[in-house]
Amino acid sequence: MTQPIVLIPACTKQIGAHPYHVAQMKYIDAVVRGAGCLPLILPAIGDEVDWETLLELADGVMLTGSPSNVHPDFFGQSVLDPSLPLDPARDATTLPLIRLALQKGIPLLAVCRGTQEVNVALGGSLHQAVHEVAGFMDHREDKSASLDIQYAPAHSIQIVPGGRLAQILVGVSEMMVNSVHGQGIDQLAAGLQVEARADDGLIEAYSVTSAPGFTLAMQWHPEWKVTENPQSMKLFAAFGNACREYKAAT
Repeated sequence: MTQPIVLIPACTKQIGAHPYHVAQMKYIDAVVRGAGCLPLILPAIGDEVDWETLLELADGVMLTGSPSNVHPDFFGQSVLDPSLPLDPARDATTLPLIRLALQKGIPLLAVCRGTQEVNVALGGSLHQAVHEVAGFMDHREDKSASLDIQYAPAHSIQIVPGGRLAQILVGVSEMMVNSVHGQGIDQLAAGLQVEARADDGLIEAYSVTSAPGFTLAMQWHPEWKVTENPQSMKLFAAFGNACREYKAAT
């Protein structure tokens, strides 16, 4: 059986004098080494995408983290901090992709910005600055520290019993995760089910119960050094198995 193809939407980035479509290697590596699938980077070209042709190729979708944030226009807010980066081209690509992939039952795995994108695409909202909301801790990383420190375990999460995450991580009710984000879930969209929360109550993972296929969205970064983390390997293996099952059935 040939490898399942997993679409990974790119971000846009100015490098020198030229704009690029880019995807971080750690997400590509996680799809290859953790899920056992073939990654296909999707340029952030929005309305220019032939969705029908593209989704005929796809056996899975992975939505990555990014330095940029989802534009708050999509959840009825104004930009809180103009210094933070936005990526309208990525928004224009991922938001319709999410809705179409879920309708078709294509397996979907989302991380950090991707987790926020799915919630917004389905009608939810975000805290633009979690650290400024009463009752929540600061979930941001120390940008002056090394990457190993930035992505080190930062706080624990409590996993909801009986959910999709609990079924994948059998016997694990609490675990430590990294924390590299300033925004987070505020109002959860209809059809989404909480899978884990941080110590302060912030939603750290959810699934899409209204979708026919495998879905799992996580605010932390399981792709970081994925082969060194047994729990992360289980998460990507579950996603890869779902992609193989989807491919076999279509």
